[in-house]
Amino acid sequence: MSIRRCDIFCTVIDNFGDIGVCWRLARQLQQQYQMQVRLFVDELQALQMLCPQATLLPYQQLEQIDVYRWQPAAEQQQTTDATPCSADFSPEAIADLVIEAFACELPADYIDAMATVAARGKQPRWLNLEYLATEDWADDCHGLTSMHPANGLRKQFYFPGFSPRTGGLLCEANLLDERDAWQADPQQRATLLQRLGVAWDTSTNQRDPLLISLFAYQNPAVAALLQTLSMSTNPVLCLVPEGKILPQVATALGCAPLRRGDCLQQGNLTVQVLPFLEQRDYDRLLWSCDLNLVRGEDSFVRAQWAGRPLIWQIYPQADDAHLDKLEAFLQRYSQTLPPALATQVLTCWRAWNQPDSAHPDWAALLAALADWQHDARRWAETLLKQGDLAANMLQFLQNHSD
Repeated sequence: MSIRRCDIFCTVIDNFGDIGVCWRLARQLQQQYQMQVRLFVDELQALQMLCPQATLLPYQQLEQIDVYRWQPAAEQQQTTDATPCSADFSPEAIADLVIEAFACELPADYIDAMATVAARGKQPRWLNLEYLATEDWADDCHGLTSMHPANGLRKQFYFPGFSPRTGGLLCEANLLDERDAWQADPQQRATLLQRLGVAWDTSTNQRDPLLISLFAYQNPAVAALLQTLSMSTNPVLCLVPEGKILPQVATALGCAPLRRGDCLQQGNLTVQVLPFLEQRDYDRLLWSCDLNLVRGEDSFVRAQWAGRPLIWQIYPQADDAHLDKLEAFLQRYSQTLPPALATQVLTCWRAWNQPDSAHPDWAALLAALADWQHDARRWAETLLKQGDLAANMLQFLQNHSD
């Protein structure tokens, strides 16, 4: 089956992970596979943060992708000013590939049009793109089919993940080549930091600072981390994009509320607040830093492709269900680490996600960054051997064509 057109539906549940993944996937399918892509999203403000040229108009074209604002049925019931989506949902306009991201609910008239197309003998391929999977059960669920109870349309579940039996991770064809060229040229890092307004004067320091990016949800563990960094024997520059962690950073530093552009120093630590970064600049920031603290799923995946040491703050769920997912990943990630380093990494990751867990030795972890760096790059190379999500997805569809 030839797939030339793709429709992606996305609802923004919280923060930016949902639209972040969908926007990256939409761009890759258009740029790398020359597909005609329509992206439907319910919160254009979230897309605008990741793609500053986006507007709040109900329709726009961004990087040759047709972007529509739409409201899922549940949202329409909660508002009195629901605006119908302006996209064409006639049977003739239905895409060859329909991606329902993270179990959002497709519009009823779109499903009806899909059923009409199927009745003509050519059902569109319908995938539910799931959240990132780390646990073994995903191997058995990946690719399973569900039948629509009313019209018999078939939907398959597609899991991004770390096992060869899942769908892999989003990674554009040239991403790691761009990363390597960037990391081999220190001037590119300096130019980026200057453009972002980072006020670091290297002429007053005999050695380059340790660069750390800090992108996190609220986290009481940040105080202990910043205290350790302030007592470092080497200069440390901590770059904090605007986000939910800023109030706790300000409390830890004993300063007034922080805003974009603020720069504070405490001991050997300098903290600089960056603007919220669009996706390409955020990738470059991750490539530039010696240690990246990231949150959610999109940032987590990109930090792994950066080939740098990282600490992940997983999105918290009720009844601590997220901790099983965290542990499943840690078991994979720590297998190739030297035993002493693995112990330090496990302790710090758990403390970053469970404030009541064992107190981490941040200083020891920072001292081991050089060893960790070697393994972080090897980890990225291992992930790449499984292929990237978009290529795997298209191969999956080819292998399971009618």
